[in-house]
Amino acid sequence: MRDEKRRPVAPYDLWQASMMANSARDPFWRAVLSAEVDATPSRKALIEEKCTRCHAPMAAPAPESPPGKVLAYLKQSDQRSHLGLDGVSCTVCHQITDKGLGSEESFTGHFEINKESKIFGPHANPFTMPMQHHVGYTPTHGPHILKSGLCATCHTVNTTSVDAEGIPSAGEFHEQSPYLEWRNSAFNDEVTNPAPHAKSCQACHMPTNDVDGNPIVTDLAHNPGGRDFPFLRPRAPFGRHTFPSANTLIKQILRDNATQLGVTAPASAFDASIELSRKFLKTETATIELKNPLVERNKLTVEVVVNNLAGHKLPTAYPSRRVWIMMTVKDAAGKTVFESGQHNTHGELTDSAGNILGSEVAGGPVNPHWEIIDQADQVQVYETIMADADGAPTFTLLRGTHYAKDNRLLPLGWNKDHADGPATLPSGINDDFNFIGGSDRVVYQVPLPGPGKYTVRAKLLFQVISPRHANELFQHETAEVKVFREMFDRADRTPEELASASVHVVFD
Repeated sequence: MRDEKRRPVAPYDLWQASMMANSARDPFWRAVLSAEVDATPSRKALIEEKCTRCHAPMAAPAPESPPGKVLAYLKQSDQRSHLGLDGVSCTVCHQITDKGLGSEESFTGHFEINKESKIFGPHANPFTMPMQHHVGYTPTHGPHILKSGLCATCHTVNTTSVDAEGIPSAGEFHEQSPYLEWRNSAFNDEVTNPAPHAKSCQACHMPTNDVDGNPIVTDLAHNPGGRDFPFLRPRAPFGRHTFPSANTLIKQILRDNATQLGVTAPASAFDASIELSRKFLKTETATIELKNPLVERNKLTVEVVVNNLAGHKLPTAYPSRRVWIMMTVKDAAGKTVFESGQHNTHGELTDSAGNILGSEVAGGPVNPHWEIIDQADQVQVYETIMADADGAPTFTLLRGTHYAKDNRLLPLGWNKDHADGPATLPSGINDDFNFIGGSDRVVYQVPLPGPGKYTVRAKLLFQVISPRHANELFQHETAEVKVFREMFDRADRTPEELASASVHVVFD
């Protein structure tokens, strides 16, 4: 399958270097899985069953499977490993029925695979013979394949909070909820009168346009030699199975440790996927603005406005991710007179003297949400920090009962009175009335050394794994954590830039 300019767009070619294809090989996931078992060994079978349900769905055991067998399915020595290691393949998503999609019962991997070997797709009256003949599946019209509720089955994750002995300490906890965030936004296309810019998860993460922005039109079936059937007509839409995401770090680790991790996609496929993700991050996630700069009594006051362009919170999903504002003021000679949000080569936040902030280390304080920033060690970080039953910060999923901090940028149109309002409420922002659906406004107050021309620059930076989250994970000394730590330490951990803005200010 090719686009208008004959560039390959076949699903496998684009999928092979995605996080979907490598969900079971992902060394970070394996490390977290082992750490959760290490923290609550009595829940080993339940943890492994729940986590592999979405990360290795073709080899995930049923709840009644023998304990300890799960991870064997992910090792080359096991006969089922060729299924488990293929992660979220074509025959997972495209066999899911429409039963219960979008309902609570379907979340946390409770999708239903049909038992008739049907492969669902968005087009009516598909030509069934080639697939039936060669692989024994029947192409079947299934419009639900384009619905966000399909993605929600694995991308809405609820956990049951337990103590160290595995005894429940609270109820269900929304560990990941991008679907609920999307549903409580202006992007929701499941409502009766969707907004003009409403779109599904697939619309962003499986674009139907080519890289030039033109709609893709292609035949959906070909003979074994790759030639077109003369009696078939090209169809549209056709989704590029690129699954662009924010996760450039793990793709680099997969590429650079391919042999050790059993990765099958070539390095060139990862390079292309990383490049696409970086473009996606810079064009589809956020903007940043500098407004109302004013100098009075040797002090610069400027507002930084961050706008969330995503259809969910920014960042969303797994709670290792964070976005923050890096704000810099330089004089005419290029000397820095103020900087908040600076980082070292490892991506760790530092103060003006280069010292790592306490919030970056395991057991350190939680960086609060800020409305006004006037010191270099104050940084606006948009993130989630879980809390346990006693209210203490925790980085173990099964200890989380609520969020001590959740100031991730809300999506446009978010409403606390929406049905999903309680599940998506921010936390730890106090009465910040500038923190609203779609944006946040932070005021910076910077003392200036004297008259002159100054350049103010603001950047919005992103990490898929914050140093704090990594350091908390490294407290567990499992074999999987040790393997991941070696790869993480060797990786380029430079934060990704989402957006930037600058303005010149003259102090007379």
